[in-house]
Amino acid sequence: MAVVTLENVKKVYPLGKQKVEAVKGISFKIEKGEFAAISGPSGSGKSTLLNMVGLIDLPSDGRIIIDGIDVYDGFDLGSTLLEADRLNNYVEKKDKASQKIKNTIPNKLDRRITALRRSHLGFIFQTFNLIPVLNVYENIEFPLLLESKDKSLACPVDSFTRKQKEEWIHFLMDKVGLSEWEKHKPSELSGGQRQRVAIARALVTKAPVILADEPTANLDSVNSAQILSLMKDLNRDPDLQTTFIFSTHDKRIVDMCDHVVHIFDGLVKQDEYKTGSDVYGTAE
Repeated sequence: MAVVTLENVKKVYPLGKQKVEAVKGISFKIEKGEFAAISGPSGSGKSTLLNMVGLIDLPSDGRIIIDGIDVYDGFDLGSTLLEADRLNNYVEKKDKASQKIKNTIPNKLDRRITALRRSHLGFIFQTFNLIPVLNVYENIEFPLLLESKDKSLACPVDSFTRKQKEEWIHFLMDKVGLSEWEKHKPSELSGGQRQRVAIARALVTKAPVILADEPTANLDSVNSAQILSLMKDLNRDPDLQTTFIFSTHDKRIVDMCDHVVHIFDGLVKQDEYKTGSDVYGTAE
């Protein structure tokens, strides 16, 4: 069963009076339980694509279906515009037409994608993005404090009792090897430990899809190998049933994936299925 489906997805950015096609009509499916990657060189559109899968950025056209939910069904993407500054920091101030662009995302759509990001998607960032004043337990717990008002898009953990939530957080801390660091704040952790906190935080809502944008970019090779090994183990854990999708140009991550969507110049160059390695290899 496909947990992520893209159908003819496009992304066009305004650049002054020009338009830049970052994604030119991409279609693919990611099946439940895959260890997958969107791979390509810098400027290929892979990060833009991951942001659209993660509902951080809106497509200009096409369909995105997350766990059976057609995200933009009922909305006209052609008239749903983001504020110019959010789309493009390079819009010339003298361009009066661009200045008139308003944030016209309907409230209903805004609420839908916000709820879906929490209930169906977990994020692992290369810069960790932990909250400095919170300890390990509190950073992992934080997404559970942001309950959606849309009960139809609640995450499974929302129905847990307080005790069950505590047990679940401790279970995840144990899974990522941080049980002894529960009360430590990010400044007291190594880079590898911070990324482990970020992984546990991504898993805490039991989201079916975890998105990772160059997750080893700020780690040395030893920590990178440990983090990728951990992710592979979590991917195979029947208690979690988690699909991982990476955006990366790191061949060692690509080698570990069983499904790789190769992107070049905003198009799918190859949709590859293979047997992924269990080992994060050495740099060539």
